[in-house]
Amino acid sequence: METPLRISFQGGETSHALSQMIAGHVDVLEMLYGRLTGCHVVIRIPGKHHRSSDLYSANIHLTLPGGIDINIDHTPQADDRFSSPQFAVNDAFRRAKRLLKDRTRRQRGEVKTLHQRIDRTLDPPQDA
Repeated sequence: METPLRISFQGGETSHALSQMIAGHVDVLEMLYGRLTGCHVVIRIPGKHHRSSDLYSANIHLTLPGGIDINIDHTPQADDRFSSPQFAVNDAFRRAKRLLKDRTRRQRGEVKTLHQRIDRTLDPPQDA
């Protein structure tokens, strides 16, 4: 990457273990796509004063050559799995990986076609 990886923790203390996990995921994305120019990951930690949201969320902002920005932001809705910060990070990077793979396929022209057109002709009626 042209710019160093940025990791922000909102609403709590930084976690060295999560930072290492995120760096590993970014390495995988770089091997997959290879042309990332920047990456900023924001981890939202549930706070004690926000009882309505006891779930973690991870948002990823990727920058690609040509000034192309890709944002992966998924706010969990009543999914208890997001009470684990590791799950939130893994889910966000799973989504990022999928978006980058789809983008790469489109750039290569490997777009799936749902239906192929079938040209049919009607035979003229035969006289009995």
